Amino acid sequence: MKRFTSLIVAGLVGLTLVSGTAFAGREIKLLMEAVPDTFIIKDLLPEFEKETGIKVKFEIVNYAQMHAKLLPQLISSEGSYDAIVVDNYWAGEFPAAGWLVPLDEYVEKTPAIDISAYLPSMLDMVGYWRGKLYMLPFYNYAMSLIYRTDMMEDPELQAEYQAQYGEPLSISRSVEDYVKLCKFMTREYKGKKIYGSSMQGLKPDPIVMEWSNYLFSLGGDYYNEKWHPIINNEAGVKAVKLYGENIAKGAPPGSPGYGFDEAYHMVAEGNAFSYITYNWMLPELNDVEKSKVAGKVDIEPMPGGIGLNGGWGWAIPNSSPDKEAAWKFISWVESFPIAKRRALIGGSPTRYDVFTSYDVVKKYPWYPKVMWIVGTAKPVPEFLYSTQMIEVVGRELSLAVGGKDPQAAMDDATKELEELAKRAGLYVK
Repeated sequence: MKRFTSLIVAGLVGLTLVSGTAFAGREIKLLMEAVPDTFIIKDLLPEFEKETGIKVKFEIVNYAQMHAKLLPQLISSEGSYDAIVVDNYWAGEFPAAGWLVPLDEYVEKTPAIDISAYLPSMLDMVGYWRGKLYMLPFYNYAMSLIYRTDMMEDPELQAEYQAQYGEPLSISRSVEDYVKLCKFMTREYKGKKIYGSSMQGLKPDPIVMEWSNYLFSLGGDYYNEKWHPIINNEAGVKAVKLYGENIAKGAPPGSPGYGFDEAYHMVAEGNAFSYITYNWMLPELNDVEKSKVAGKVDIEPMPGGIGLNGGWGWAIPNSSPDKEAAWKFISWVESFPIAKRRALIGGSPTRYDVFTSYDVVKKYPWYPKVMWIVGTAKPVPEFLYSTQMIEVVGRELSLAVGGKDPQAAMDDATKELEELAKRAGLYVK
């Protein structure tokens, strides 16, 4: 009996050693966007390598390069990337094309991953597609309103606004009132030219992302339930008109050509009152080493109540050379202890348990508000041709800002969006 017991123990020890060293010496490669969350994880990678024996190599590029770099790898029988991150713009395209591995079975076998911990808005956007789980949410970039508290609390501005409009100066609760507020705040203020809103009018992606907040908060959408495009209805055209009015009368002259960097620096230099942007920009703008308005900015939901949701998800392509090692990394980086550490360092959460963690809320007291913003935000339609949809709408919005009739611009975009829905097999007569 002793000998038999010894054999069992020896066997169990052997299994433990095998499972602990099964990944030793393996290397995986991921294509990552050059954003704060990527660099936060990059600094933690030595811990993962020590724990698993897997070396992780990040190829970090700007967003504009990612889609073009990914496509050849995804259509290949064996690509260069073991795991990838998927922007929500591609979260319909990639699984629809058959490029991603379903993750349901991986999750079932991994106790460290609790799907119920993720916000439903994130799982709907960068998680499930047609009932199957293809991604785990990585980080959110739901958009919100960041504004100057010092200007809102200025007694002279409060008195002037009250005299001009017959109501107290307050954060807008509608898109119309927000545009009015931006025009009011465009002025000389304490010896400096201030613009009401720092806007991103660059086509196609920045302008579409920013304008979508106007569209959704006015009750509009891209398509209806039958996948008939409706951006040329009353709400869609009104969104174009109000966006154009704000960029013309409440934003810097160069706004039609502004992307992320230009709009950010306008706010950080103290030259703008407000900024419809990613919620994770608040700590950036409150950093005294990066911003001249540190301590003078706060966050609110998009005026009108429905901002644009955005985010990225982890996925394993069918062309992955090492799917098991890729999942080992994803399940580690998305485990609660690592997800919480990422948030404490400044990462953008996607999980209830991280958003509401005592330590996280103590450090970032605005996170309960951000969780509400993310939970109620709405993404652009995700389907096979989302990227083309963004290009079409961005082109027409840019033309409308430049003088094209808003109704004509949205009518022209609608024709092309209808063709995209038909090509994708989604259009219902």
